[in-house]
Amino acid sequence: MGKGMMKQTWVLSILKLLLFMYIITGILLVILAGMLCKLQLSESVVAVGIVLIYVISGFLGGFLGGKIMKTRKFLWGMVLGGCYFVILVIGSILFTHGINMEIGRFFTTLILCIASGMIGGMAS
Repeated sequence: MGKGMMKQTWVLSILKLLLFMYIITGILLVILAGMLCKLQLSESVVAVGIVLIYVISGFLGGFLGGKIMKTRKFLWGMVLGGCYFVILVIGSILFTHGINMEIGRFFTTLILCIASGMIGGMAS
């Protein structure tokens, strides 16, 4: 397999994993929304739920990324977590016409996404 083919393979793998991560995110957000309607959850509980969804999605993406890539698993998990975060930010900019969070929360979310992906990769 040539270098171009290998690069194409890992790029495709990353895109598939990111799609998987966002499918998991969507499913978990629907569950959280249902809980919000049924249980009348407070805003702080919902905020914690959203952070947990980021962490679970990042961990699962990193875990599967480590299984697929087989080497430097922690690094691939970090890459997936970082890409996941970048897509979140782009989505936020496109849909809300700006980043709708304080700078401290922005960096906390970045660290959580990258760290959960890295831990998932290490666990694979």
